[in-house]
Amino acid sequence: MEQPWRSREMRMPNAPLPQPVLAPLTSAAIFLVVCIKPDRESYAAVRSLSADLPGIFRAVDFRRIEGGLSCVAAFGSDAWDKLFGKPRPPELHSFREIRSGKRHAVSTPADVLFHLRAKRMDMCFELVTQIMERIGGAVSAVDETHGFRYFDDRDLLGFVDGTENPRGEAALNAALIAGEEPQFAGGSYVIIQKYLHDMSGWKASLYQP
Repeated sequence: MEQPWRSREMRMPNAPLPQPVLAPLTSAAIFLVVCIKPDRESYAAVRSLSADLPGIFRAVDFRRIEGGLSCVAAFGSDAWDKLFGKPRPPELHSFREIRSGKRHAVSTPADVLFHLRAKRMDMCFELVTQIMERIGGAVSAVDETHGFRYFDDRDLLGFVDGTENPRGEAALNAALIAGEEPQFAGGSYVIIQKYLHDMSGWKASLYQP
């Protein structure tokens, strides 16, 4: 499943603050992808949640300040137009599927991505529960994936992933929009991908002479 998104800034009382797209890695995470039902009331419900999400986040985060909770909400191209109108991010567009031989990167229609991270799964679970209590009747879930830390930070194939990711100022320059799109400075674009692995075949290949 693949879909490009544009994260929207959470607007605080006085100034917009960038979402924590570069928050540190945590031991638990939830990725929730939803489609908005095609009626005015559903879009109004999601728009209202977008405005209230910082307050909902703070209420959950306050229960365990040291829990490292973070939340990023991102919106697909079609949803952006219906939710926020103009101006729109110039690079925001629906993912274009890619084919190469037997490989196929599909384009899965969806409207909103919620990426939640924390040191404890109960904090992620509580926040996603409160989000869905607000908009559950206005959306349908496309995908929900729960992440967890696997032994010494390896993925399920046994590799330590992300070792070459930029850090510090280099990460800010790589991930955040700056002067090239001044109206959206501090925002970010994101593409999510979900891969299916033949784990039995992979493990068998490790033991071949």
